This record gives sequence, structure tokens and C-alpha cells, in this order.
Amino acid sequence: LLMAWALADAHWLVIVAAAYLVGAFASHALFVLIHDASHNLILHGTFANRLMGILCNVGQGFPSAMSFRTYHLLHHWHLDEYDYDADLAYRWEARLVGASPVRKALWLLVFAGIEVIRPLRIRGQFADPWLLVNVVAIAATDYLIWLWCGFGGLAYVLLSTFVGIGLHPLGARWIQEHYTFVPGQETYSYYGILNRFSFNIGYHNEHHDLVRVPWVYLPKVKALAPEFYEPLFAHRSLTHVLLRWIFDPNLDLFARITRDRSRSRTEVRGAEVTLEELPAAV
Repeated sequence: LLMAWALADAHWLVIVAAAYLVGAFASHALFVLIHDASHNLILHGTFANRLMGILCNVGQGFPSAMSFRTYHLLHHWHLDEYDYDADLAYRWEARLVGASPVRKALWLLVFAGIEVIRPLRIRGQFADPWLLVNVVAIAATDYLIWLWCGFGGLAYVLLSTFVGIGLHPLGARWIQEHYTFVPGQETYSYYGILNRFSFNIGYHNEHHDLVRVPWVYLPKVKALAPEFYEPLFAHRSLTHVLLRWIFDPNLDLFARITRDRSRSRTEVRGAEVTLEELPAAV
């Protein structure tokens, strides 16, 4: 918000550069705190963590915390199930993007908008009064940001959020977490320096294994159980993930392990893995 105030009358190129080089890191860090609040890992109780999520949205300019909470918890409960996991692409979305480097780059550029429409696919839409509270609160704070920081300041806040989950090394986290880089491995951690700016969100295998462990202790999980995590493929650079995603023709939106409860528990790009084979696959 201080940056938004400082950029109130800045040239639009300065605002774009500041959003990409500074604001994206702050907004992404707030998004990670929203993630931990969704698991009730920051404060005591659901009520306090909901308020924390909305507070984080103030610095992002977009009311996403309450909807993210709902669909992210579904993601954990129904990991990689098409009808319930909004982290999976629409089938038409995956076909449209394909393996084209240009289309993959454009897809990641507008990923913030895609995240808004993905939940429409999920079975059983959820009406939650907290969604309205979230929208009203952020509409009010956006008005205050505009009032005190002008259009330039509000643009910086919103653009930082757009960039932080888009065509940026931090945006590559959406590829890092569950896209298949090694056959049979469903979830991937990242152990690079950007964890220092994003509350250890890269420890993704550790998080999925032990969702009640807050960000500050996730490195200890890895240290305590190296026999589980050291053998797994892990990413060291999100910039490398970003470039590989764009230019590797073998990576597309279908490069995910998916589950079908009515058939096998796991399906890898159309090739079923039986229950007997599941331990080796995981």
C-alpha cells in the first residue's frame, strides 16, 4: 500500500515495472498467507483465519480469499478429480492451449482470469455468506486505495496480483506443484530461494502429506523424513520451470495425473494404474 501511494502519479510504464519486480512478490506472499489461513494455520479458529484471509486480500485488491478457501480444501479432499478439483483445467481449455509455446505463455499470462471461471465446473456450487463479506470488504478498501492513491496506486495493487500468479517465475508455481515432470509422480516440491519470499509454499509434497503443519515448520518435515522426500524429483528454479513449461512440447495442460473414483484411483494421461501398482506410482 505504501508503494501504491508512492506510485499515485507515476507513468504507466513505471507502474508496470514496479508491479512485476516488486508488487508481484508482495501479492504472491499474501496469497500464500491466504492459503495457510484456508487451513486455519495462522490464528486460532476458523473465524479469525477467515478474517486474516480477507485482510490479505486488501493488499491484492481482489476478493478471492473465501472462494479460494472453499475450492482449495476441495482440491485436497478430491485431488486431481475432474469434477471436484478446480486446479485441473477444463478439457476444452487444455485442447485450446495445446503444446504451442505462444498459447501456453498467453494462458499463463491470463491465468488470474482462468482461476475465476474454473470453479464453475465443480459439482455442487457453494453459497457462503462469507463470499459476500469478502466482496464488500475489498470493494470498500479498493475505493479507499483509489481515494488516497489514485488510479495509479490502485492499478499497481491490481496489476501486482495479476502478474504474481501469471507470466512470472512466481506464476510458474502453478505448473511446479502438480504437472507431471516425472512419470508416476503426482506432486512436486520446489526448494529454491523464492521460498524465502513466499512462506515456504514450495514445500508442496510436505504440505499435501501433512496439511496441519504451518509454513514455518515445513522445512523441518523434510529434514525429519529425508527417506520420503529426497528420492522424489524436486524443482530448484521456478524460472527454469517457467521456460520449460513454455518451450517443452511434452508439457501441456493434459500433463497431469488424474483420478476417477468410478474406475481406477489413478489415471496417468489415459493409462490406468491399478491399485496394486499404486504404491510404486505414488
